[in-house]
Amino acid sequence: MKTKILLKEADMPTHWYNVVADMPNPPAPILAPDGSPISPDALTAIFPEAIIEQEVSAERWIPIPEEVREVLRLWRPTPLYRADRLEKVLKTPAKIYFKNEAVSPAGSHKPNTAVAQAYYNKLQGIKRLATETGAGQWGCSLALAGQLFDLEVRVYMVRVSYDQKPYRRSMMQTWGAEVFPSPTDMTRSGRHILEQHPDSPGSLGIAISEAVEEAAGRTDTNYALGSVLNHVLLHQTIIGEEAKKQLEWVGDYPDMVFAPCGGGSNFGGIAFPFFADKATGRRVDLVAVEPTSCPTLTKGVYAYDFGDTEGLTPLTKMYTLGHDFMPPGIHAGGLRYHGDSALVSQLYDEGLVSAIAIPQLETFEAGVLFAKTQGIIPAPESCHAIAATIREARRCAETGEAKTLLFNLSGHGHFDMSAFDRYLKGELEDFDYPQEAIHQSLAHLPKVG
Repeated sequence: MKTKILLKEADMPTHWYNVVADMPNPPAPILAPDGSPISPDALTAIFPEAIIEQEVSAERWIPIPEEVREVLRLWRPTPLYRADRLEKVLKTPAKIYFKNEAVSPAGSHKPNTAVAQAYYNKLQGIKRLATETGAGQWGCSLALAGQLFDLEVRVYMVRVSYDQKPYRRSMMQTWGAEVFPSPTDMTRSGRHILEQHPDSPGSLGIAISEAVEEAAGRTDTNYALGSVLNHVLLHQTIIGEEAKKQLEWVGDYPDMVFAPCGGGSNFGGIAFPFFADKATGRRVDLVAVEPTSCPTLTKGVYAYDFGDTEGLTPLTKMYTLGHDFMPPGIHAGGLRYHGDSALVSQLYDEGLVSAIAIPQLETFEAGVLFAKTQGIIPAPESCHAIAATIREARRCAETGEAKTLLFNLSGHGHFDMSAFDRYLKGELEDFDYPQEAIHQSLAHLPKVG
């Protein structure tokens, strides 16, 4: 049995896959705050033209520039592993594979899009990038990409993660980025939040408001987003494309694909290339895994909402908990976002992908078991996919089904050891977000139509 499946550099994909080409219905339009359709030109204040073109494209295949592929070759193609030691402990007839995106310099899948976004901004003459980050994986990735393409980077890091994950902050600073705990007193958005909640732990929605405000206010600065938007998910499809080729080499194909889902880039990255097969009739279940404390798909509503807390972004139709939703400070900071990718949301609403929510303690239990069997300590976000895979593998042990299960190990947990320390000490707890609190937040959705 082959436990590590490697591709050569020459086998790295040359094109990104655009799921829009195979969706049964076109994506819902982006709207201005007054509900009117917004033109792509309106995005030029914060995005380069090439990114905007990708955001609205319906082309199935979009070429990856050679300059981007040259950087990606620093760590890609990434390995696919057969988790045989985990299978044995679970005594399951299921075969478990995982794509290891933790081998990138930043330790996660996020550089796949950070490199592309930095390249396109550099090409257009932009000097600075402003962004937000939750757990810090995206901020680290953009800091790295900015360094490689000689761009200044400013990162608004969600305050609770800024405090919980100091070494990710140091990592960004080592690559030359400025990092500030959000909300800050540097922007109107941040000051507004601090006036209402001086002790605010922050959220991705707040940090996005600050970064967008800065980018819109400076001609030398653009905004870069690590998830949610169509072009971000497009860049991440290199993960699933490689995984398909690797499984083909060992004569296998997944019955189920799992990935953590906060904004959607992790899930879309590995799942969308398999959706291309699903669209032609091949059977494969694509499962987004989210925390019970931020249950966007499983408890949210499908509606138009802002992508940020202060309402500075256009309106996108997505599954949302409300743009002013304030999630608890769970350690999977990358999954603490009020909304989901418009593409993931539409596919979920149409019943073409599925979603489950898993409590925090179960995810850490799964992460520890994975570390003990496979040797890799996973990021808290990745622990969600591992937990969902273990659930299914145990189900197979009961039914005797020999399913093939694939999940995305989106990052390592080397900078998350304080979270594992708290778990091992019994200091973590589960948190199911109260339905009443969700209703209160959803009451503030923008009125459209």
